[in-house]
Amino acid sequence: MAPAHTPAPRHPRDACDADGPTAADIEARILDLLAARSPAATLCPSEVARALAADGDDWRAWMPRVRHVAQALATAGRIAVTRGGVPVDALAGGGPIRLGRPRPPRG
Repeated sequence: MAPAHTPAPRHPRDACDADGPTAADIEARILDLLAARSPAATLCPSEVARALAADGDDWRAWMPRVRHVAQALATAGRIAVTRGGVPVDALAGGGPIRLGRPRPPRG
């Protein structure tokens, strides 16, 4: 009998456990990396995971955590998540995403 499916976490803190960066660690690293760049610059979520990974750790395993936290920050209006310059949900499939500062409303 197959194990029961566990639903995806609903909050980024639920996606983190003691075996890696916390949501607060990831949030701080995202914001620090963005602060170190020009206002229009973006970054790849993998840069965040790599920056948090200890030597020998597989940073790819932390990508879902980074995407969860990025989406929470985007929902709160603290960052922008884009694909090809268009706002997207960080948790939706469809290809690579970029993280950047929120853009001021036009008009």
